Amino acid sequence: MNTSEIAVLIGSGLVLALMGWYFFAPRRATQTLNSGGAQSIEILVKGGYSPATIEATVGIPLVITFDRQESGSCTEKVIFSEQGIMAELPAFKRTEVAFIPKSVGSFDFACGMNMVHGTLVVKASTDIGQTDSNLEKSLFDSTNLQTQMPGSQATHASELESSIARKSELVDLKRRVTIGALLTFPVLLAIMLDAIDVKVPSILMNYWTQFVLITPVMFFVGAPIHKIGWLTLRHRTAEMNTLITLGTTAAYLFSVIVTFAPKLLPETLRGVYFEAVGVIITLILFGRFLEEKAKAGTGEAIRLLLNLQPQTARVIRDGVEIEIAIEEVLVDDLIIVRPGEKIPVDAVVESGGSAIDESMVTGESIPVEKIVGDTVIGATLNGVGALHIRATRVGTNTVLAQIIKMVQQAQATKAPIQRTVDAISSIFVPAVIAISVLTFTSWYILGPSPTFTNALVAAVSVLIIACPCALGLATPLSVMVGTGKGAQAGILIRSAQALEASQKIDAIILDKTGTITHGKPILTDVIVMSGFDEGEVLSIAAGVEQESEHPLASAITRGAVERGLTFPKISDFRSLTGRGVRAMVGEKEILVGNKLLLEENEVNTELLLEIADQLSTNGKTAMLVAIDKKAAAVIGVADTVRANSAAAIAAIRHLGIRTLMITGDNARTANAIGKQVGLLETDIRAQVLPENKAAITKELQSQGHFVAMVGDGINDAPALAQSDVGFAISTGTDIAIEASDITLMSGALSGVVTAIELSRATMGNIKQNLFFALIYNGLGIPVAAGILYPALGLRLSPMIAAGAMALSSLSVVLNANRLRRWKGRMQ
Repeated sequence: MNTSEIAVLIGSGLVLALMGWYFFAPRRATQTLNSGGAQSIEILVKGGYSPATIEATVGIPLVITFDRQESGSCTEKVIFSEQGIMAELPAFKRTEVAFIPKSVGSFDFACGMNMVHGTLVVKASTDIGQTDSNLEKSLFDSTNLQTQMPGSQATHASELESSIARKSELVDLKRRVTIGALLTFPVLLAIMLDAIDVKVPSILMNYWTQFVLITPVMFFVGAPIHKIGWLTLRHRTAEMNTLITLGTTAAYLFSVIVTFAPKLLPETLRGVYFEAVGVIITLILFGRFLEEKAKAGTGEAIRLLLNLQPQTARVIRDGVEIEIAIEEVLVDDLIIVRPGEKIPVDAVVESGGSAIDESMVTGESIPVEKIVGDTVIGATLNGVGALHIRATRVGTNTVLAQIIKMVQQAQATKAPIQRTVDAISSIFVPAVIAISVLTFTSWYILGPSPTFTNALVAAVSVLIIACPCALGLATPLSVMVGTGKGAQAGILIRSAQALEASQKIDAIILDKTGTITHGKPILTDVIVMSGFDEGEVLSIAAGVEQESEHPLASAITRGAVERGLTFPKISDFRSLTGRGVRAMVGEKEILVGNKLLLEENEVNTELLLEIADQLSTNGKTAMLVAIDKKAAAVIGVADTVRANSAAAIAAIRHLGIRTLMITGDNARTANAIGKQVGLLETDIRAQVLPENKAAITKELQSQGHFVAMVGDGINDAPALAQSDVGFAISTGTDIAIEASDITLMSGALSGVVTAIELSRATMGNIKQNLFFALIYNGLGIPVAAGILYPALGLRLSPMIAAGAMALSSLSVVLNANRLRRWKGRMQ
């Protein structure tokens, strides 16, 4: 080993030691400033986060001002995954992100591409109870905090700014790629032709000519790469731009020395790599241009949701119809909606009637009839009828705003698989730089002559081919597309964890009332005895039941109204607890109730009871009617099965998932409903108390099942919370929705099937992305380092490495975009 080889060996050891300290040594956290009971800090976004580590106190409102002094897609978003916050950071602007740290610990925040990272260290408070609730409210009512205003004008403006910035960046990239290609092509063509002994004009082979052509490529075309690359190093971090910057700078400086001072180097080392520099930078930017165009589609769901809401509304104020901006609509405003127009905000119908297309919110394609007293959802489409509606929820309280908020929060969270990827990513780039140093050393000491040139080429190839970007994008892009697809199908997924967990479900518990059934009893049968008219009996029974507050009574009354019947005048109404009701219609005594009521009044119930028994067998509740001591009719009332429940349960079972139905109803009714939807008696649990629903969930979990629960009521909340994945029906209670992981906006069980299939498709897509990224890097880096050279004499050119790197990142983006075309079997 000669002196130069020893020097290189020692030098590489020192470089590796310095790298270990530079990238991994502990960093001092910057403390937030406390003022007026709130914490604040400013972070400069320029090639990284500065400061990258901040320290805050738990339980006190924290306002972080991000001062973004750069363009490009990498840092256009900041994500606090543990807090479920994702904020747009417009280029060259200051953006505030506010939240309250809820727990002590160290939490990562990162850019949208998961390449630039920072750390939030939350410490315990030394002054418990110091947060002023009024201050907290004032902070989070502020409209300039875009993360607190999903669906608002601020979010629309932010999305518009981001769209303009993306278009501007694409124009800039296209211009740089065009210039790079025009300047690089003559040099590359000359080198290639010369290599196959084709005569080339000497001016193109002249080092000075190549220097003049490639220098603009290095410093103008490659400026976005180098600027970020050097800044990230200054922040003691490294990412893809750093690797490209180090590789091209090494090749360019070596070529400049050869051009300007060739005598400083041995004659065997006087070759230049200007063409490699030009091709690498141009190819990388071309790949980035294609990637940005493809990546624009992954955020399509949020943009479509934002565009659903109309920008204006016609309201009546002081008796005058005026058109105002949607942000000016107030609760209790009377709004006019003409045929074919969108509903501006959530409201209740005051006059008129129409069929409303709610597909954009619930995913259900069949329009829903709305009459006076019914609620309508903002952004849904009015049919042929004119409506006067009274605003009930506006701004951030509307259903659409909450949907957008939930989708944004889900996209801001990390799937469990992402944590493994993050652990790899955190050491990936430093490891690549270290491999490059070791590659240079190995080739210099062990490689063939010219050793320095071969060592430099191999080291540069390692830096260029490594693609941390593909690894960083593998999970977030698929999660973004998956949660967006869910929202478009009326399935709101609360977090990436829920999206990932749904693929593991192998047992599912379905609450009967309001989940399998509509949860609202309706009139199903009116069976009259000989000598009685069906319409007259129902009219009389409904008139009597109109005075009752029992849920079954309202079903009879509503059924009579729907049939266009009028009610007679009644008198002497009495409600008899546990038996039914009694009233007089003219001179006739009317009894509506059970067997006990009629038998107490000496009515022969034999025929009525036979009919009632048949109805009960089919899961219906029978009510007996007597007029003037004579058996008149049996009225059947039932909570009917939803239209697609049977098909959805069949599809769930086809997915290999054990399916149980639980209910507080008696076994006879439960079995009747179960039979209608294709469940066996062994899959039905009847007379289950609310507190025992969670116990059944625990029982299945103890058997090794990964359990999902689907429910809609307050009594389902404990089981929803206990389950591994909780599905809430949006037509149910807020408590059930809050306890769940996934909300089904349509209320149909088909949403469960779609959610599970979407989870499986998304996780499959993520695994494919990770395969592309890991296999590519796992094979590409060793080949670039020269592992095949001893056996096959193969080496990888830096230019080929650049093309492969660009292709790797692009393949991940394109694969994630495939999810946009996914469609479930029940959609």
